[in-house]
Amino acid sequence: MKEGMFSKLVIIAVIALNIVFTAIVLWIFLKTSVEPTTLIGCWFGFTTVEMWSLASIKKAKVKKKEEQNHE
Repeated sequence: MKEGMFSKLVIIAVIALNIVFTAIVLWIFLKTSVEPTTLIGCWFGFTTVEMWSLASIKKAKVKKKEEQNHE
């Protein structure tokens, strides 16, 4: 797999899952008139942490590569 392709796939998957999750939550809210607040908070908290973690890993790799190029 090309370098950086995995992180791009993860980002696309997280965005797609967030869209699907939002649609399902809206459907649940329409049917029950009850908002699953805790579930929403946990889901978006989880996906946000995943994205920040991925960004941190990518940032560290870029920094390491830059340091190697300057040596």
